[in-house]
Amino acid sequence: MTVNRAQSPLRVVLTDINTKVVEAWRAAFADTPAIEIRKGSILDEKVDAWVNPTNSRGLMDGGVDAVIKRHIGAGVQLRVQRAIRDQFAGRLPVGSAVCVRSGAVNPKFLISTPTMEASCQNVSETLNVALACAAAFQAIHRQNKEAPGSIESVALVGMGAHTGRVPAQVCANLMWTGYTLFNDFHFEDYDELRGTITAQLDDIENAPDERRVRIAPPQRPASRR
Repeated sequence: MTVNRAQSPLRVVLTDINTKVVEAWRAAFADTPAIEIRKGSILDEKVDAWVNPTNSRGLMDGGVDAVIKRHIGAGVQLRVQRAIRDQFAGRLPVGSAVCVRSGAVNPKFLISTPTMEASCQNVSETLNVALACAAAFQAIHRQNKEAPGSIESVALVGMGAHTGRVPAQVCANLMWTGYTLFNDFHFEDYDELRGTITAQLDDIENAPDERRVRIAPPQRPASRR
């Protein structure tokens, strides 16, 4: 794990057509004014990258997946699945992501990160949203490391809040955790990412809804501050 040094700030937009998700974001990110939150379709966001919550096979056949594929074109699914095949032997684990050229002018990139293994899976009692959100930011860091300045703005929807059936407040809290963690940290690989987040959040996996509050990211190691 390394601490991020000075770099250009990433513009982050949270957008969703679900009013409950938008309201939950506004509560969870109340002390994070740099985040832009609005009700609307991700298709309307003019940013460098969209984050697509998907399944482990990259099948864009339902939910936000299908909306994005219809908008950009079927070729984007082929690019996502090719990246999954080349980088992850055909199956993208929850807590990892691929970043591909979209083939469109807007956005230039599509980041696919699974909130579930199979399509339309109930992930309301898992940590998948935090893992997927953090993995999306990890993918941005990796892309910008390879080509500095590639992604300076990104839009995300309510991850897992639709076909994954994650309650709006839980979705917002876990996305806050994933975002906050990656505001400070960059991991060498996705295995380290998954291990760190699971260790931080494991205590809330089976907690009742009223205890599912925002969980603070890990403290910076003293030697790296």
